[in-house]
Amino acid sequence: MRFPRSSGLLLHPTSLPGPYGIGEIGPSAFEFIEFASNAGQKLWQVLPLTPTGYGDSPYQSFSAFAGNPLLISLDLLVDQGLLNRDLLQAVPTFPEDHVDFGSVIKFKYPILRIAAQTFFSANSSLRAEFDGFVSEQAWWLDDFALFMAAKEAHHFVSWTSWDGDLALRRPEAMARWKERLAEPISAHKFWQYIFSKQWSAVRERCHQRGIRIMGDIPIYVAHDSADVWANPELFYLDADGNPSKVAGVPPDYFSATGQLWGNPIYRWDILKSQDYDWWVRRFRETFKIVDLVRLDHFRGFEAFFEIPAGETTAVNGTWAKGPGADLFRFVTAKLGQLPVIAENLGVITPEVEAIRDEFDYPGMAILQFAFSTDPQAPSFRPHNYVHNQVAYTGGHDNDTMCGWWNAGAADSTRSESDVTREKEDCAQYFGVTRDQLDHEVNWIFIREVMRSVADTVLVPMQDVLGLGTEARMNLPGSFGRWWKWRMKPGSLKPQDAERLLSFVKMYER
Repeated sequence: MRFPRSSGLLLHPTSLPGPYGIGEIGPSAFEFIEFASNAGQKLWQVLPLTPTGYGDSPYQSFSAFAGNPLLISLDLLVDQGLLNRDLLQAVPTFPEDHVDFGSVIKFKYPILRIAAQTFFSANSSLRAEFDGFVSEQAWWLDDFALFMAAKEAHHFVSWTSWDGDLALRRPEAMARWKERLAEPISAHKFWQYIFSKQWSAVRERCHQRGIRIMGDIPIYVAHDSADVWANPELFYLDADGNPSKVAGVPPDYFSATGQLWGNPIYRWDILKSQDYDWWVRRFRETFKIVDLVRLDHFRGFEAFFEIPAGETTAVNGTWAKGPGADLFRFVTAKLGQLPVIAENLGVITPEVEAIRDEFDYPGMAILQFAFSTDPQAPSFRPHNYVHNQVAYTGGHDNDTMCGWWNAGAADSTRSESDVTREKEDCAQYFGVTRDQLDHEVNWIFIREVMRSVADTVLVPMQDVLGLGTEARMNLPGSFGRWWKWRMKPGSLKPQDAERLLSFVKMYER
């Protein structure tokens, strides 16, 4: 599917500035939309908006369908009369440049519970709307709300360590726990309702400014999720409910030992026997909240890398066949041709590209990869781009442009000689001096993707701001310090918007 020639910004909402320790889908989101609009941008790409789980990663979520309650704007709850402004006067001192998830959770959830209690105790005019939302979304919301309430009751351990009958979803246990946890279950449903309302307002503002939202569908779901607990037959699990084999990718230009994601592997045979209903619903629900989708790890639908449970790296994994084009034929038959971007990075085969071409899904190009020693590097150089493609300076798994140029300390995959050669190649390719690249490598890379023939260009906000490795969002194959970056207050500068707008006008985006 060809997209209009345009450009946009990659920024996850958790990275927005604000007083409550984490970005929210309230005033700071609207401020960012105005910046993007003033900069002539037509896209806002976000990472999965679902609740974060293991490692605070949006790709290890407790649900494929829920919104992250931590993104709920507390100020908007005050405006609705669901919170007293006094509750927000004693805000802890949060870091401005990153999310301290532990502190944010400790601060924010008690306040969100008060908002839920206020909502249910008052004669709110929104109750009918809430009841309609709960009824419409019951097919996933009932399981999710019980899952999260039960998880809290079991001190947040994995569902395989819960009360055995509840873990196995025996009807008597389900009924008993639903009654016991009625209040927290209602709170979780309320938070999903509020998230939906606030995000709908954000999306509406984007549309008013001519901006489309690009969402993200991770290929896999987390083992410790409502999705696996509620649908164990769809995954390869052992008798105790633990994965018998897990997902990852082999060694590549992201990681020398590959990536051990740990997600359970789908039973594609079972999914096919059900006409891929779970996946059809996943696509349908995602397109209710975004306008186009980046389909993560597209390669895995043709053939996926599975690793025996218990391995510590992805080195000993093997390839297995996925559903291939069959899945997308079912989805297209049910939902029509969808605006999907295929994340076709990594080891890509002709079979993968054949599926992408059959459905006319544009692929991706990362300019930062263009100067490595990888055999695929030339395909990432702008003179090899095609129209039906999405070009990035870097993605959420890359270092920032400035961090990459200065050989960020987090990147152990590039030797000093690699860095020197890459810098020389960049200067020669772009027709600029090393000194110019030293001063504004981020803007030079932005200009190069903007003037390419690729229909769509996306730039991480960190590259617009010229930030270094300290602002990196993620480093694949590592754990502990990622997914936390935030823009500092006052980061959105008119001069940056003007420079982006000049590229939009010059290169007709």
